[in-house]
Amino acid sequence: MSELAISFEDIRAAQRRLDGVAHRTPVLTSRTADAMCGAQLYFKCENFQRMGAFKFRGAYNAVARLEPARRAAGVVAFSSGNHAQAIALACRLLESHAVIVMPQDAPRSKVAATRHYGGEVVFYDRYREDREALGRRLAAERGLTLIPPYDHPDIMAGQGTAAAELIEAAGPLDTLLVPLGGGGLLSGSALAARALSPGCAVLGVEPEAGDDGRQSLRAGHIVHIATPSTIADGAQTQHLGKHTFPVIAELVTDIVTVSDAQLVAAMAFFAERMKIVVEPTGALAAAAAFGGRLGLTGKRVGVILSGGNIDLTQFAALLASSDAARAG
Repeated sequence: MSELAISFEDIRAAQRRLDGVAHRTPVLTSRTADAMCGAQLYFKCENFQRMGAFKFRGAYNAVARLEPARRAAGVVAFSSGNHAQAIALACRLLESHAVIVMPQDAPRSKVAATRHYGGEVVFYDRYREDREALGRRLAAERGLTLIPPYDHPDIMAGQGTAAAELIEAAGPLDTLLVPLGGGGLLSGSALAARALSPGCAVLGVEPEAGDDGRQSLRAGHIVHIATPSTIADGAQTQHLGKHTFPVIAELVTDIVTVSDAQLVAAMAFFAERMKIVVEPTGALAAAAAFGGRLGLTGKRVGVILSGGNIDLTQFAALLASSDAARAG
């Protein structure tokens, strides 16, 4: 086995760090969902996490791990929204300052929440500017520590605590479905599954328009793509990370994709049947389960719902489009 950026012990250490700070989010079930899939589904509801998404786990773990002087100097991060909010909240809790590089077209609700948590927002054009270069420049100019949204060992370890909690609550799984953007959640989840449910197949799920992860897994190296056009704004990444890819290549069984229409249908299911709000990116894993093409019949399946941060106007419009599609 190759040398990986983190181990399961790092996830356990992150769990101790997050104890009493992060919410131990519920694992919900649905008889209707089970009947649809012919399987027993366990939904890990990170839409109930602090700031509304799993990203708080990794962000808090990373900021808490900084040397006191570096933490006091402040942090810079780049994000379409959830990592932005997570870093801003973590910095507020740990008495640091957060500068967040966000795309100009980021959901207004996520920008407002980032500012509410005390983050200083710097906008960029996601189709013309390089957010990573901008983040590095701000770090150099202002003496800040750059904490990227996924390609960082402390981020990966923190995100892996979600899957660890899921398996501890539900018991051993046959399959674990995990949303995939840059791979922080998927890599951490794969390590947790290997330790706690060794026979579990781990599948990453990304949007059809942004299948860089699937391409990378098949090619055996990181594949870069243009910024994908998808409603799953948290998965509009262009490539996996140098830390996340080796874990994914070694421990992930496969990566599959779903369409935006499938994401909307999954969001509608959660709103109508389970009375919960799940954002498009958060519905990736569930949409794959509901798609009926994964051979889940008779299996125990963990499904991570990674977040619930969506502008209510957009949420209503997407659900209306789902109603119109069904009526048509």
